[in-house]
Amino acid sequence: MGEILTYLGRYSHLLLNGTLETLYMVSVSLIIAVVFGIPLGVLTTITRKGHILPNGVLNKTLDGIINIGRSIPFIILMVAIIPLTRAIVGTSIGTTAAIVPLAVAAIPFVARVVDNALLEIDPGIIEAARSMGAAPLQIIVKVLLPEALPGLILGVTLTAINLIGYSAMAGAIGGGGLGDIAVRYGYQRFRVEIMVQTVVILVLLVQLIQWAGNKIAKFFDHR
Repeated sequence: MGEILTYLGRYSHLLLNGTLETLYMVSVSLIIAVVFGIPLGVLTTITRKGHILPNGVLNKTLDGIINIGRSIPFIILMVAIIPLTRAIVGTSIGTTAAIVPLAVAAIPFVARVVDNALLEIDPGIIEAARSMGAAPLQIIVKVLLPEALPGLILGVTLTAINLIGYSAMAGAIGGGGLGDIAVRYGYQRFRVEIMVQTVVILVLLVQLIQWAGNKIAKFFDHR
C-alpha cells in the first residue's frame, strides 16, 4: 500500500509540474501571438479593396505571409527556426525555448482569425463612421475592434486550444510540459496510466478554456 501511495505521489507531482509548464508555454505564446497577430490581421483587412485604406500590393503581401505561416506544419516549423530560437533564448531545448516556435506558429493563425472576424462586420457601419468624418485609426479602435470583439475572443480561444496541442508536440521533442511526460514516462517506459492521465489533463484544459472563452464572448456580445 505504501509503495502505491509513493508511486501516485511521485507521478502526481510530475503531472502537476507538466501542467504548469504547459500553461506557461501556452499563455506566454498566446500573449505574443495576440500582440503581433491582431495588428497584422487588422492591417490585412483594412488594405483590402474597398476598405478604409486599400492597398493591393500590401494586402497581397500580408495575405501571402499569413497563408504561408499557416501552411507550415508545426513540427517542421519548430525544427526550421532552431537558429532563431537559440538567438532569442540561448537554447533550443526546454519550456522557454518552445515558446518561440509556438508564438511564431500562432501569429498567422491569430491574424487570419482577426481578418475573418473584421470582414463579418456590416459595411454599412463602416460607411456610417466614414461619413461622419472618422479617421482610419478611429474607425479601427472605435468601430472595427468593438464590433468584432465576440468573434475575436472566440478566435483567441481557438488559438489557445491549438497551442495546447502544439505544446504537447513541442514537449515530444524536448519542449517540456505534458507532451514530454507522455513520451518519456508514458511511451518510453510503457506506463499506460501516465499516458491516460496526460490525455485526461489535456482534455480538461481544452474544455475549461473553451467554456471560459464562450462565456466571455457571450458577455461582450450585445447583438
